[in-house]
Amino acid sequence: MSYSKEDLLAIAEAEHVKFIRLQFTDVNGTIKNVEVPVSQLDKALSNKMMFDGSSIDGFTRIEESDMLLYPDFNTWVIFPWTAEKGKVARLICDVYTPNLQPFAGDPRMNLKRVLEEMKAEGFTSFNLGPEPEFFLFKLDENGKPTLELNDNAGYFDLAPTDLGENCRRDIVLELESMGFEIEASHHEVASGQHEIDWKYADAVSACDNIQTFKLVVKTIARKHGLHATFMPKPIYGINGSGMHFNMSLFNEKGNAFYDEKGKDGLSEKAYQFIAGILHHAKGYTAITNPTVNSYKRLVPGYEAPSYIAWSASNRSPLVRIPSSRGLSTRVELRSVDPSANPYLSMAVVLRAGLDGIKRQLEVPAPVDRNIYSMTAEELAENGIDHLPSDLSRAIEALSTDQTVIDGLGEHIYANFVELKNLEWDSYRTTVHAWEQEQYLELY
Repeated sequence: MSYSKEDLLAIAEAEHVKFIRLQFTDVNGTIKNVEVPVSQLDKALSNKMMFDGSSIDGFTRIEESDMLLYPDFNTWVIFPWTAEKGKVARLICDVYTPNLQPFAGDPRMNLKRVLEEMKAEGFTSFNLGPEPEFFLFKLDENGKPTLELNDNAGYFDLAPTDLGENCRRDIVLELESMGFEIEASHHEVASGQHEIDWKYADAVSACDNIQTFKLVVKTIARKHGLHATFMPKPIYGINGSGMHFNMSLFNEKGNAFYDEKGKDGLSEKAYQFIAGILHHAKGYTAITNPTVNSYKRLVPGYEAPSYIAWSASNRSPLVRIPSSRGLSTRVELRSVDPSANPYLSMAVVLRAGLDGIKRQLEVPAPVDRNIYSMTAEELAENGIDHLPSDLSRAIEALSTDQTVIDGLGEHIYANFVELKNLEWDSYRTTVHAWEQEQYLELY
């Protein structure tokens, strides 16, 4: 729905809204917000609300800290769970500098920049349908998360085995009241693991939806006495959580990935796009899998891809092509996890695919057998490489891929790498419980 400034002022008054959250996202993908009373709504809608950018990870230095928030009117939503204490509305914002220029460190603005590059290549839109997974854990008597799962159910199980069903249903109801078109909701493979899918949208709106989804899931889970986490691999020995990206590129003629006369119904541009995201896979993995923990998921045996390959049917490679054709023709990237900043991930994956189209890269042969069962010799014979095995290697691969760096812009790239090097160094130098269990008595 499209709103004007006057529309929002009238809605806020009619709905008795008391507070406005002006939201944006930092480089780590964490939602930040400035909350103001409704009396400041006119000022906020006039792009006059400032905040201190030096306190936000990856934004600015203290000597150049003032930032402006430009609300996107079409992201207006009233949180349905806040009515009893005065309604709270939300607006997602772009970040601008004091001289009224788009801020280069804003992930949302950066995605818009890459989308403009896409349009310059003759495409009109880029759609995303995400599939985020999450775990539900019980809380202790102090309200702190435990590692005790709330159920022992499996894939597509239902109550009473799936004790998270009521929580998941309430999450769906809240999302629908906020305008989400929910397509599926089910228990995932691992105990305590869940997935909720909703209709695709244009890239920016889809990323906005991911951020809203995370907020709703955590909020409603807490109301059920549970903790929801999007940590990629919270427990050893079971499946981790992914966030598959289902992507489709459009031009004036329609879905640019579809060609009814093409092999498998795919266009030449689709194959070139696939070639691009395979070619740059190592380079963007630090962005799509940005935490130390991400790489505990990207291992063989738990349905997450660890090898750089593609298939029209096989679910073990990095890229899969779902069977739908026509307007629904899409490319599914299966490595992305829900700890990723969606705006940055979308920007670098789109940049990689566009590079494949621009350079007319040739896609390798599809791999239609289970890659996890292949020997090292068979992998080599088929030219199948693997994704980086840890965050340090992923950062190193990112540093050598100029296409991905350009997809981030120098400001975000430099700040992201600085933050991730600190994260890796902290992890590298920490003595972990596993080491104590293995070595303390032995040596």
